[in-house]
Amino acid sequence: MAYPEVEYYDDDDEGGIIDPVKLLTICFALGIWLVWQRYHSILNRAIFFKLAPPPQIKDTWTAQKLPQPSLEAHLETSDLLPNFLLPDRKYITAYDPATAYHLDTILADSPEEITRKIAFAHEAQGKWTATSFDDRRRVMRSLKKWLVDNQETCAKVACRDTGKTMLDAALGEIITTCSKLDWLINHGERALSPESRYNNLIMFYKSSSVHYEPLGVVAAITSWNYPLHNAWSPIIAGLFAGNSVVLKCSEHVIWSTSWFVQAIREALKACGHDEELVQLICCYPEDAEALTKNPFVRHITFIGSERVGRIVARAATEYLTPVTLELGGKDPAIILPSTDLEKWISLLMRGVYQNSGQNCIGIERILVHESQYEDLFRMFSERADKLRPGHSLKSPGDGVAPVADVGAMVSGERFPGLEEAVRVATAQGAVLSVGGEPWKHPYLEQGSYFKPTVLGDVNPDSDVAQHELFAPIAVIIKYDTIDQAVEIANGTRYGLGASVFGPVRDDCIKVAKRLRCGMVAVNDFGVFYHSQDLPFGGTKYSGYGRFGGPEGLRALTNTKAIVVDRWGWAIQTSIPAVLDYPVRSVTQSWDFISGLVGFLYADAWRTRIDALMKLMKASGR
Repeated sequence: MAYPEVEYYDDDDEGGIIDPVKLLTICFALGIWLVWQRYHSILNRAIFFKLAPPPQIKDTWTAQKLPQPSLEAHLETSDLLPNFLLPDRKYITAYDPATAYHLDTILADSPEEITRKIAFAHEAQGKWTATSFDDRRRVMRSLKKWLVDNQETCAKVACRDTGKTMLDAALGEIITTCSKLDWLINHGERALSPESRYNNLIMFYKSSSVHYEPLGVVAAITSWNYPLHNAWSPIIAGLFAGNSVVLKCSEHVIWSTSWFVQAIREALKACGHDEELVQLICCYPEDAEALTKNPFVRHITFIGSERVGRIVARAATEYLTPVTLELGGKDPAIILPSTDLEKWISLLMRGVYQNSGQNCIGIERILVHESQYEDLFRMFSERADKLRPGHSLKSPGDGVAPVADVGAMVSGERFPGLEEAVRVATAQGAVLSVGGEPWKHPYLEQGSYFKPTVLGDVNPDSDVAQHELFAPIAVIIKYDTIDQAVEIANGTRYGLGASVFGPVRDDCIKVAKRLRCGMVAVNDFGVFYHSQDLPFGGTKYSGYGRFGGPEGLRALTNTKAIVVDRWGWAIQTSIPAVLDYPVRSVTQSWDFISGLVGFLYADAWRTRIDALMKLMKASGR
């Protein structure tokens, strides 16, 4: 009987059984890697923390309705004041501009208290500056998780204090802040890590780098239109850069900002850091110099009006404090000929009426070719007339949650000025098709509502086309040629943002490059702010400096250049004898330097060789 041949394999042969030692080594290395990944994940995991929502956002909450709502309503109605008054102190009346409900009466900080809060921030920053990027990322992750988990509560708090709609709060407060946090978590370290820089020939033996170090205490003075985002954005950027932060918000939104800032303080505490790193200042403008002229404050970010921005900039010169100014704009949207208006009308409407027009990068002017003017004016008029003003938060007696497209404005104090601007514009030939006046709510008579407005055929030199309205008013301007459109767009004192709409992308980009402003969106509106890797800011009277992106984050640091020897063991800088003090020969030393310059920088090689010979001769070689 024949048996088949049997092949025997040597374990050591190629293709044989894996060496058990190798297998154990691989498994051991994989285990170490998994443990390290697990440890790193735990180290960076978001920390859970709680913050009770304010009772003023509950459906069952009700309060006194102010007959004349204002920040100083407590001076007219004494029962708005707390039971125990501090003598010679100022108070701020917080109220809901959509309903005129009294929210709270808050003690304003005195100059002495402002100075004390800045000192607390300065002291806390000493330890914070030594934290790692992992430590700072953990705080950012904790805040992002809390914000996502509590987004409805945050939106309601913003609505209650500003009168905006829940949708406007979601778009302008929640999404933008989450985007900022996400960018800091994923890209903040890259922006602040040391950078290597190139050296020239004379410095070939050196290694050069740029480092971004914390400044110490940085401050932010912010406007009222987005209380959550305007508070969190400068705070989280300042913290990630290693600074402590002092925020002075608008007195119009001190109620909501106090709650939003407390959330950051709770996150810091939950992550094991000093909550005094973040300070909130509540004061009237006349007391703000205690902040802007404080020697501990090493940078100020200001978001607000040009008038107040100038005051802040002047005060900051006391200690040569750097300032970033964002002073609003008169952003144009240029619609190129043959653009599909039906395609973009919804985006244009959102750009004009988002947040009741109280948007620094809102569309303040719409420039349309005369061949499409009638169609656009009709579309805007029809849609704006259907917009429903109102408030988003349910109150006792409402029955169902109210429906609103456009919320209240933060205050009715500007209404006479807006009505006058519309009146003057129509007197100069503009066509008013919708709105132009305050809107009376059926049962919230003291609510600050301005009816969505459409002005057509506006003179580009008129006041409504030249000055920021910050209101739900569409200003539509006709143009004849592209050159004229660009001239009109550039024809104001502002230069913040802009939009260009058109059927051909390259044509839009050509126009965008001709606009004198800081940011342009092509076939879109305001998206340059949602991309937090981009710098945000303008030119001309819209301010200077940038926040957002690497440029904004680095503005909150001290930029330091460091140069070291690349091969210190082999070559270091030494002073040639011909140049050493005391100089032995002026002629010889000059020939040495002149030869060195020629050798390094002359155009022709023959000149360089001649210069090298001159250098060697001067050095005595």
